[in-house]
Amino acid sequence: MSPVPGTALRFHEYGEPADVLRQDGVEVADPAPGRVRVRVAAVGLNPADWELCRGFRAGNLPRGIGYDVAGVIDAVGAGVDDVALGALVFGTADFLGQPSAGAADVAILTSWYQVPDGLDPARAAVLPMALQSAVWTLDAMQVEPGTTLLVHGAGAMVGFAAVQIALRRGARVVATAGPAFTPALTAMGAQVTPYGSGMVDRVRELAGGPVDLVFDAPPPNPGSIAELIAIAGDPRRVMTISNHDEARRLGALVNLDQITAPAPAATFLPRYAALAADGEFTLPIARTFPLAEWRAAVELSMSGRPHGKVVLLPGAGAPDGS
Repeated sequence: MSPVPGTALRFHEYGEPADVLRQDGVEVADPAPGRVRVRVAAVGLNPADWELCRGFRAGNLPRGIGYDVAGVIDAVGAGVDDVALGALVFGTADFLGQPSAGAADVAILTSWYQVPDGLDPARAAVLPMALQSAVWTLDAMQVEPGTTLLVHGAGAMVGFAAVQIALRRGARVVATAGPAFTPALTAMGAQVTPYGSGMVDRVRELAGGPVDLVFDAPPPNPGSIAELIAIAGDPRRVMTISNHDEARRLGALVNLDQITAPAPAATFLPRYAALAADGEFTLPIARTFPLAEWRAAVELSMSGRPHGKVVLLPGAGAPDGS
């Protein structure tokens, strides 16, 4: 094994993603013990990528973006004996320990799982962060059979995942979402109502009174936590993944404060990948782009309404228009 040349999206200073990201030539070293190296087939973009550019979890620069990856193993580190060279896997890029991450044509992974037959790389690549956020938050909320749960922002990908997971746990789910995803959420078994004026009354009518718990899933939207507390009747029944300051000020819960011993991803990511391969779990993909068109991908992902996950396909020649 030896270092291989590649191309990666990186930032050399902190700031707004469109201003600081650039496409660099890089050398990706042999994987360290307990790591693998992949030729990247697909990488899903997440809001967390933009926070890294702005200085979240600051560290040595330059650094890369791209947490969610699918690719083909081309090298394994010492102690790795659960995967073969040439295997198609999905997992998590080493975005903290490497000067480049998953938005690249070669990447180092810290965790990986076999992509099941029937699941294409793009649909595998969008799973890790959304599923982990949804599962760990639902666990912290203690959602169980019979719970009446409001998922606010079910059109955001963590919320979209949370609806499906909660329904599988036997919860009754009320969801707020825009028209783009209302038909799909309804078909899953959720009761769906739009955002906006009158939302509190509409949710209470659907639920037949206050809900047991509220999962606040959309991107930061100041002013929403008070409404969600009104729906639940108790701020401690509301947990957010995004509106941290407002939630803490009003006595609601922040998932990062409550997740202390998360279930290992290996206990659920392979299972949901298998469900996705069978068509029983899905995260919508808004559009795919080749790595060279990363600026358009970043713009769509940051637009606030991409209507699904935005995925980069390193090595692709043109967007597929999906």
